[in-house]
Amino acid sequence: MSTRTEATVLPATTREIQLASRPHGRPVPANFRLAESPLPELQDGQVLVRNLYISVDPYMRGRMNDVKSYSAPFALDQALDGGAVGKVIASRAEGRAVGDTVVHGLGWREYAVVDAAATTVARTDLAPASAFLGALGMTGLTAYAGLLKVADFKPGDVVFVSGAAGAVGSLVGQIAKAMGASRVIGSAGSPEKVARLLELGFDAAFNYHDGPVAGQLAAAAGERGIDVYFDNVGGEHLEAALSVLTVGGRVAMCGAIAQYNATEPTPAPRNLMLAIGKQLTLKGFLVGGYWQHMAEFVEAMSGWLADGTVRYDETVVDGLENAPQAFMDLLEGANTGKMLVRL
Repeated sequence: MSTRTEATVLPATTREIQLASRPHGRPVPANFRLAESPLPELQDGQVLVRNLYISVDPYMRGRMNDVKSYSAPFALDQALDGGAVGKVIASRAEGRAVGDTVVHGLGWREYAVVDAAATTVARTDLAPASAFLGALGMTGLTAYAGLLKVADFKPGDVVFVSGAAGAVGSLVGQIAKAMGASRVIGSAGSPEKVARLLELGFDAAFNYHDGPVAGQLAAAAGERGIDVYFDNVGGEHLEAALSVLTVGGRVAMCGAIAQYNATEPTPAPRNLMLAIGKQLTLKGFLVGGYWQHMAEFVEAMSGWLADGTVRYDETVVDGLENAPQAFMDLLEGANTGKMLVRL
């Protein structure tokens, strides 16, 4: 099979971000290293991609620890990986042409040699390329599947979303409204983010720095309580939600960002016994178990984006060398919507 290329001279090396050491608690710049590595020769069935955007996501913090988990830990002195979208600049694969925009899993670097089977063509006629790392990508599917398939959302439900100004949370709230939620409540970490949630159609929102979450959530939920809690935060937020969930309430446990940098064991909710009397369902999930819903999700989300039912925010940092700082800022809540690094 012949190689099709965008240019006569292809890069032989790539700049990449490597894990220099494992963080203890909050990551620091010294945990990362900007390096240059040779690119492997393109084989049949592979494409060479010039990355346009890479994604930094909270789950990556767990992979920086050398512990057994649902995803293998990052290797020391090797490039990190994660979601990326880029242009194919050389192809030795049927079905992937030079110039195609593709989504793949070898982020944290400028160029990547990828098996074509591990790429997905981004429909840039539907949305800009960056959206396929966010609203039309894994982030959006996480929100959609978590709300509808995990939390078993039903029209008329009252929904509470923590971390609601983040990439996933902001979509959860808007999807819930689009699907007929009677009320959607969000928590966020600044007055600006609270204001943005109200612009996006949330019925109520509060700043968790303004006081105990339990009191603020109870005030927002009123006597009606909440039927669904989409948990991105854990800790105090989960405890507060348990106190106002209705009988038969459901919790989709997506993340626990409040605990990702913890160096000591974190306490469980002190009121977990409420789950018995209220007959609650608390279900953790990973988006990888819900890929079968991707086509259904893309169809729905494409329509919502086209008619303005759903809007999405991006926080874009320029330059591969700034990816570690973007990631550290993400863990501190500096982003509104999806945190991306533009190359």
